[in-house]
Amino acid sequence: MVEFANSLSWTYVMGGLAREYDAQALRTEQVGEWLDAADESAMPFDPRLWTEGPISSTFPACMAVKAAAEQASDAGYGYLRALREGLMCFRRKLDTTEALVEEARRVKLDVERFRIDLGSHAIVEAFGADLETTRTVSDDARVRGGTTMGQGGERLVFPTLVFGGAHAVYGPSPYEDYRDAALAAGAEPVGGGPPGALEAVKRFGRMATAEVIEVCELPEPRAAAELWQLASDWKLRPVRVLTGHLWEAT
Repeated sequence: MVEFANSLSWTYVMGGLAREYDAQALRTEQVGEWLDAADESAMPFDPRLWTEGPISSTFPACMAVKAAAEQASDAGYGYLRALREGLMCFRRKLDTTEALVEEARRVKLDVERFRIDLGSHAIVEAFGADLETTRTVSDDARVRGGTTMGQGGERLVFPTLVFGGAHAVYGPSPYEDYRDAALAAGAEPVGGGPPGALEAVKRFGRMATAEVIEVCELPEPRAAAELWQLASDWKLRPVRVLTGHLWEAT
Protein backbone atom coordinates (compact mmCIF):
# COMPACT_ATOMS: atom_id res chain seq x y z
CA MET A 1 0.00 0.00 0.00
CA VAL A 2 2.82 2.43 0.81
CA GLU A 3 5.25 1.57 -1.97
CA PHE A 4 2.74 1.10 -4.80
CA ALA A 5 -0.14 3.35 -3.66
CA ASN A 6 -2.84 3.62 -6.33
CA SER A 7 -0.88 1.39 -8.69
CA LEU A 8 -2.53 -1.49 -6.80
CA SER A 9 -6.15 -1.98 -5.81
CA TRP A 10 -7.20 -4.58 -3.26
CA THR A 11 -9.92 -7.19 -3.12
CA TYR A 12 -10.22 -9.14 0.13
CA VAL A 13 -11.20 -12.79 -0.34
CA MET A 14 -12.63 -14.51 2.73
CA GLY A 15 -11.47 -18.09 3.08
CA GLY A 16 -13.88 -19.40 5.72
CA LEU A 17 -11.25 -20.90 7.99
CA ALA A 18 -13.77 -22.91 10.03
CA ARG A 19 -17.48 -23.48 9.58
CA GLU A 20 -17.59 -24.55 13.21
CA TYR A 21 -15.38 -25.01 16.26
CA ASP A 22 -17.25 -27.50 18.39
CA ALA A 23 -14.70 -29.63 20.21
CA GLN A 24 -12.59 -28.60 23.19
CA ALA A 25 -9.60 -30.26 21.52
CA LEU A 26 -9.95 -27.93 18.53
CA ARG A 27 -10.10 -24.89 20.79
CA THR A 28 -7.01 -25.97 22.70
CA GLU A 29 -5.26 -26.44 19.38
CA GLN A 30 -6.10 -22.85 18.42
CA VAL A 31 -4.31 -21.50 21.50
CA GLY A 32 -1.12 -23.28 20.43
CA GLU A 33 -1.44 -22.13 16.83
CA TRP A 34 -1.95 -18.50 17.84
CA LEU A 35 1.03 -18.56 20.19
CA ASP A 36 3.20 -20.06 17.45
CA ALA A 37 2.03 -17.34 15.05
CA ALA A 38 2.81 -14.65 17.63
CA ASP A 39 6.29 -16.08 18.08
CA GLU A 40 6.98 -16.20 14.34
CA SER A 41 5.48 -12.83 13.43
CA ALA A 42 6.26 -10.75 16.55
CA MET A 43 2.64 -9.56 16.41
CA PRO A 44 0.74 -9.04 19.67
CA PHE A 45 -1.82 -11.76 20.45
CA ASP A 46 -4.07 -12.77 23.31
CA PRO A 47 -5.22 -16.36 22.76
CA ARG A 48 -7.32 -16.46 25.95
CA LEU A 49 -10.36 -15.93 23.74
CA TRP A 50 -10.27 -19.71 23.22
CA THR A 51 -10.55 -20.42 26.95
CA GLU A 52 -12.93 -17.60 28.00
CA GLY A 53 -15.49 -17.23 25.20
CA PRO A 54 -14.44 -19.06 22.05
CA ILE A 55 -16.07 -18.27 18.74
CA SER A 56 -18.16 -21.04 17.22
CA SER A 57 -17.37 -20.23 13.58
CA THR A 58 -15.40 -17.83 11.38
CA PHE A 59 -18.16 -17.68 8.76
CA PRO A 60 -20.16 -14.80 10.33
CA ALA A 61 -17.05 -12.59 10.44
CA CYS A 62 -16.21 -13.48 6.84
CA MET A 63 -19.68 -12.44 5.70
CA ALA A 64 -19.41 -9.25 7.75
CA VAL A 65 -16.26 -8.26 5.86
CA LYS A 66 -18.12 -8.77 2.57
CA ALA A 67 -20.94 -6.58 3.90
CA ALA A 68 -18.48 -3.86 4.95
CA ALA A 69 -16.92 -3.88 1.49
CA GLU A 70 -20.31 -2.91 0.03
CA GLN A 71 -20.00 0.60 1.48
CA ALA A 72 -16.41 1.15 2.63
CA SER A 73 -14.11 3.26 0.45
CA ASP A 74 -11.15 1.03 1.40
CA ALA A 75 -12.76 -2.22 0.13
CA GLY A 76 -13.37 -3.27 3.73
CA TYR A 77 -9.76 -3.05 4.97
CA GLY A 78 -10.60 -0.96 8.06
CA TYR A 79 -13.38 -3.29 9.10
CA LEU A 80 -11.24 -6.40 8.50
CA ARG A 81 -8.53 -4.86 10.64
CA ALA A 82 -11.03 -4.13 13.41
CA LEU A 83 -12.13 -7.77 13.43
CA ARG A 84 -8.55 -9.01 13.52
CA GLU A 85 -7.71 -6.78 16.48
CA GLY A 86 -10.97 -7.58 18.23
CA LEU A 87 -10.52 -11.33 17.97
CA MET A 88 -6.77 -11.70 18.29
CA CYS A 89 -5.86 -8.87 20.66
CA PHE A 90 -8.95 -7.90 22.67
CA ARG A 91 -10.74 -11.26 23.08
CA ARG A 92 -14.02 -10.14 21.55
CA LYS A 93 -16.39 -12.96 20.63
CA LEU A 94 -17.14 -11.77 17.10
CA ASP A 95 -19.44 -14.45 15.77
CA THR A 96 -22.91 -12.92 16.26
CA THR A 97 -24.79 -10.27 14.33
CA GLU A 98 -24.85 -7.74 17.17
CA ALA A 99 -21.13 -8.11 17.91
CA LEU A 100 -20.29 -7.64 14.23
CA VAL A 101 -22.61 -4.64 13.95
CA GLU A 102 -20.84 -3.05 16.91
CA GLU A 103 -17.52 -3.38 15.09
CA ALA A 104 -19.13 -1.63 12.10
CA ARG A 105 -20.03 1.22 14.43
CA ARG A 106 -16.44 1.40 15.70
CA VAL A 107 -15.12 2.02 12.17
CA LYS A 108 -17.93 4.50 11.41
CA LEU A 109 -19.81 2.53 8.77
CA ASP A 110 -23.49 3.15 8.11
CA VAL A 111 -24.72 0.70 10.73
CA GLU A 112 -28.26 0.27 9.42
CA ARG A 113 -27.08 -0.36 5.89
CA PHE A 114 -24.47 -2.77 7.22
CA ARG A 115 -27.09 -4.70 9.18
CA ILE A 116 -29.30 -5.03 6.09
CA ASP A 117 -26.40 -6.08 3.87
CA LEU A 118 -25.19 -8.61 6.41
CA GLY A 119 -28.54 -10.39 6.32
CA SER A 120 -28.91 -10.34 2.54
CA HIS A 121 -28.71 -13.20 0.07
CA ALA A 122 -26.21 -11.14 -1.95
CA ILE A 123 -23.65 -11.31 0.87
CA VAL A 124 -24.17 -15.06 1.29
CA GLU A 125 -23.53 -15.46 -2.44
CA ALA A 126 -20.47 -13.19 -2.34
CA PHE A 127 -18.99 -15.21 0.49
CA GLY A 128 -19.82 -18.43 -1.36
CA ALA A 129 -17.89 -17.14 -4.37
CA ASP A 130 -14.92 -16.39 -2.11
CA LEU A 131 -15.01 -19.92 -0.71
CA GLU A 132 -15.03 -21.29 -4.24
CA THR A 133 -12.02 -19.12 -5.12
CA THR A 134 -9.97 -20.36 -2.16
CA ARG A 135 -10.86 -23.97 -2.94
CA THR A 136 -10.05 -23.78 -6.65
CA VAL A 137 -6.48 -25.03 -6.54
CA SER A 138 -4.14 -24.73 -9.52
CA ASP A 139 -1.26 -27.02 -10.41
CA ASP A 140 1.06 -24.09 -9.70
CA ALA A 141 -0.24 -23.90 -6.13
CA ARG A 142 0.27 -27.61 -5.57
CA VAL A 143 3.79 -27.59 -7.01
CA ARG A 144 4.81 -24.57 -4.90
CA GLY A 145 3.37 -25.85 -1.63
CA GLY A 146 0.46 -23.43 -1.69
CA THR A 147 -2.23 -25.85 -0.55
CA THR A 148 -3.43 -27.39 2.68
CA MET A 149 -6.37 -29.43 3.93
CA GLY A 150 -9.11 -27.44 5.64
CA GLN A 151 -12.57 -28.29 6.94
CA GLY A 152 -13.94 -28.11 3.39
CA GLY A 153 -11.17 -30.18 1.81
CA GLU A 154 -8.14 -28.99 -0.14
CA ARG A 155 -7.71 -25.22 -0.29
CA LEU A 156 -5.09 -22.55 -0.78
CA VAL A 157 -2.93 -21.72 2.22
CA PHE A 158 -3.73 -18.50 4.05
CA PRO A 159 -2.66 -15.87 3.33
CA THR A 160 -2.36 -16.11 -0.43
CA LEU A 161 -1.89 -12.94 -2.47
CA VAL A 162 -2.44 -12.93 -6.23
CA PHE A 163 -1.27 -9.93 -8.24
CA GLY A 164 -2.70 -9.27 -11.67
CA GLY A 165 -4.59 -12.55 -11.63
CA ALA A 166 -1.46 -14.59 -12.36
CA HIS A 167 1.39 -13.85 -9.94
CA ALA A 168 0.75 -15.62 -6.64
CA VAL A 169 2.59 -15.64 -3.32
CA TYR A 170 1.49 -18.53 -1.10
CA GLY A 171 1.69 -18.30 2.66
CA PRO A 172 3.62 -15.87 4.88
CA SER A 173 6.62 -14.63 2.89
CA PRO A 174 9.29 -11.92 2.94
CA TYR A 175 8.18 -8.55 1.64
CA GLU A 176 10.49 -8.93 -1.34
CA ASP A 177 8.35 -11.81 -2.64
CA TYR A 178 5.22 -9.65 -2.62
CA ARG A 179 7.10 -6.78 -4.22
CA ASP A 180 8.45 -8.97 -7.01
CA ALA A 181 4.96 -10.35 -7.73
CA ALA A 182 3.50 -6.84 -7.84
CA LEU A 183 6.20 -5.69 -10.25
CA ALA A 184 5.65 -8.75 -12.43
CA ALA A 185 1.97 -7.85 -12.61
CA GLY A 186 2.82 -4.34 -13.86
CA ALA A 187 2.48 -2.29 -10.68
CA GLU A 188 4.78 0.71 -10.39
CA PRO A 189 6.39 2.05 -7.19
CA VAL A 190 5.50 5.66 -6.46
CA GLY A 191 8.85 6.55 -4.88
CA GLY A 192 9.35 9.02 -2.07
CA GLY A 193 10.71 6.70 0.58
CA PRO A 194 9.02 5.13 3.61
CA PRO A 195 6.87 7.15 6.06
CA GLY A 196 7.92 7.98 9.59
CA ALA A 197 6.40 6.05 12.48
CA LEU A 198 3.92 8.78 13.42
CA GLU A 199 2.84 9.29 9.81
CA ALA A 200 2.30 5.56 9.37
CA VAL A 201 0.16 5.22 12.50
CA LYS A 202 -1.94 8.23 11.52
CA ARG A 203 -2.50 6.70 8.09
CA PHE A 204 -3.26 3.11 9.04
CA GLY A 205 -4.65 3.42 12.55
CA ARG A 206 -3.35 1.09 15.23
CA MET A 207 -0.10 -0.63 14.27
CA ALA A 208 2.10 -3.17 15.98
CA THR A 209 5.82 -2.61 16.39
CA ALA A 210 6.50 -5.34 13.81
CA GLU A 211 4.33 -3.49 11.28
CA VAL A 212 6.11 -0.20 11.92
CA ILE A 213 9.44 -1.98 11.37
CA GLU A 214 8.28 -3.19 7.94
CA VAL A 215 6.34 -0.16 6.72
CA CYS A 216 8.88 2.40 7.90
CA GLU A 217 11.91 0.25 7.04
CA LEU A 218 13.44 0.65 10.49
CA PRO A 219 15.65 -1.76 12.43
CA GLU A 220 13.85 -3.16 15.46
CA PRO A 221 15.76 -1.24 18.18
CA ARG A 222 15.28 2.08 16.39
CA ALA A 223 11.59 1.44 15.73
CA ALA A 224 10.98 0.63 19.39
CA ALA A 225 12.93 3.70 20.51
CA GLU A 226 11.03 6.02 18.15
CA LEU A 227 7.65 4.62 19.19
CA TRP A 228 8.35 5.03 22.90
CA GLN A 229 9.73 8.53 22.29
CA LEU A 230 6.53 9.46 20.46
CA ALA A 231 4.59 8.05 23.40
CA SER A 232 6.70 10.13 25.79
CA ASP A 233 5.83 13.19 23.70
CA TRP A 234 2.10 12.29 23.96
CA LYS A 235 1.85 11.80 20.18
CA LEU A 236 1.24 8.05 20.36
CA ARG A 237 -0.46 5.87 22.93
CA PRO A 238 0.67 2.27 23.60
CA VAL A 239 -2.21 -0.21 23.83
CA ARG A 240 -1.14 -3.20 25.88
CA VAL A 241 -1.88 -6.66 24.51
CA LEU A 242 -0.82 -9.89 26.22
CA THR A 243 2.32 -10.44 24.13
CA GLY A 244 3.15 -6.85 23.13
CA HIS A 245 1.68 -3.49 22.15
CA LEU A 246 -0.35 -1.78 19.50
CA TRP A 247 0.30 1.91 18.89
CA GLU A 248 -2.39 4.49 18.19
CA ALA A 249 -2.35 8.25 17.65
CA THR A 250 -3.44 10.40 20.60
